[in-house]
Amino acid sequence: MTRQLQKPKILNVEAVARSRLFTVEAVDLAFSNGARRVYERMKPTDREAVMIVPIIDDHIILIQEYAVGLECYELGFPKGLIDPGETPFEAANRELKEEAGFGAETLETLGKLTLAPSYFSSKMNIVVAEKLYEEKLEGDEPEPLPQLRWPLDNLLGLLQEPDFCEARNVSALFLVREWLVKQGRIRY
Repeated sequence: MTRQLQKPKILNVEAVARSRLFTVEAVDLAFSNGARRVYERMKPTDREAVMIVPIIDDHIILIQEYAVGLECYELGFPKGLIDPGETPFEAANRELKEEAGFGAETLETLGKLTLAPSYFSSKMNIVVAEKLYEEKLEGDEPEPLPQLRWPLDNLLGLLQEPDFCEARNVSALFLVREWLVKQGRIRY
């Protein structure tokens, strides 16, 4: 059990850099012990994202997508932003159709993750998708996304793949593994 801490007081917030996609803010903080610091963060947003773990025929479906930050292709789950007015399930089904060419009759939330919360306010809803059917929507991807089907009985084998290392994908893998174990569909 964690103890309740007093949040620092925000004395000032100032935009210090802007790009087409991001605004960096300097946040002047006063802590309860008297310490003062200026932290930098990306401007907070309420907009969330989804990551979908599609399951079909005792396999999960992964996609390969170019990751410009690493300048290589990464293996991971379909994902994307939740559009204004969409529910997480609507966004998950749309992204699944755009990136993997499938829709899902059954969607279930496995959890919600944050990424580098010292710098970002973003939240990623992890959704498992089952009872898949073929349906393709046009997305914003610049190229087709190759797919890989990975057997449910070897989920942890994905950790040995050098291009499967992004933290949210690894977290989603463990969430779906626990979900499948609780259902009795796989064993440890």
